[in-house]
Amino acid sequence: MSRRGRRPGGGDTRAAIVTAARSEFAAKGYDATSLRAIARAAEVDPALLHHYFDGKAALFTEVMDVPADPRVLIEAVVRGPREVVGEAMVRTFLTIWDSPEGRARFQGVVRSAVTNDEAARMLREFLVREIFGHVTRDLTPPGATGLAANPELRAALAAGQMVGVGMMRYVIGFPSVVDATHDELIALLAPTLQQYLAPPVIP
Repeated sequence: MSRRGRRPGGGDTRAAIVTAARSEFAAKGYDATSLRAIARAAEVDPALLHHYFDGKAALFTEVMDVPADPRVLIEAVVRGPREVVGEAMVRTFLTIWDSPEGRARFQGVVRSAVTNDEAARMLREFLVREIFGHVTRDLTPPGATGLAANPELRAALAAGQMVGVGMMRYVIGFPSVVDATHDELIALLAPTLQQYLAPPVIP
């Protein structure tokens, strides 16, 4: 009997990678899942993962059916002026989720997270590591103390703030939050996000 080899690149390869990634993320969570393990489960060369997806975060985005690659948007937030990071983050969040398609996908992601422990763990790890944590780690000021010196806690608080707003706007449908304009939400939320994401640098 000949030994089964790796799956060649082809029309079904991308789907096989996504299926394998969904199983690996569900079994191990976001942090503990490696691209090499996903490639092994999909029976493809690891190089094919990079051909179809720009890293683990992009693959997770596909698995969770997020409408945009958040890493690209978050990089823009980090590269922007430090003093408007909170505003940029709120605007980015609303840009991703406020379309009819985005609302439907947000509802799907959140409902999965609140009804399935593994989905909740994956989303939690992804938000802290790749989204809000990416910002807080990069923008932790030198010599920071207290809350400012804890980027993981700041990331979790920022995530809680925005996911909570998303729940009220897209899932529960609280009228005043649904009807609020982007500018109104940014004006109210940006100062809090600013404190979490980019604490002031102390001379």
